[in-house]
Amino acid sequence: MIKILFVCHGNICRSPMAEFVFRALAQEAGRATEYEAQSAALSAEELGNPVYPPARAMLARHGISCDGKYARQLCQADAQAFDLLIGMEQRHVDAMRRRLGTAAEGKVSRLLDHTDAPGDIADPWYTRDFETAYSQIEAGCRALLAQLEQHI
Repeated sequence: MIKILFVCHGNICRSPMAEFVFRALAQEAGRATEYEAQSAALSAEELGNPVYPPARAMLARHGISCDGKYARQLCQADAQAFDLLIGMEQRHVDAMRRRLGTAAEGKVSRLLDHTDAPGDIADPWYTRDFETAYSQIEAGCRALLAQLEQHI
């Protein structure tokens, strides 16, 4: 089983969207038992809070439920527990590398770096553009799943 942890600032918008989109894509591909996807925050600001309502609504529009998800913070043990640590923007990647050190070596990347259009996914908390964030997250998750499938 390949274990993936998606990471963003607060774990209420982008990373939970990635977690649940990836799960849905793996399920759709008939590979749900081969992957475990979770998500976490870099900050402690939103710990224990559910997925932000506009992010929850965007997932629901695509037939994806995120019920039962509450924000949690990235911890040192995640470097050992997960095979991949995927940030939504470069500052997340940099923070994970600083925080987790050599334990995360070779495991950390940015979601859109798995696509043909590398870059950051802007935070919809600030931009209010959940549609674009969802589109980018879905593209990143599709590309990541395709890459992983090539190596199985």
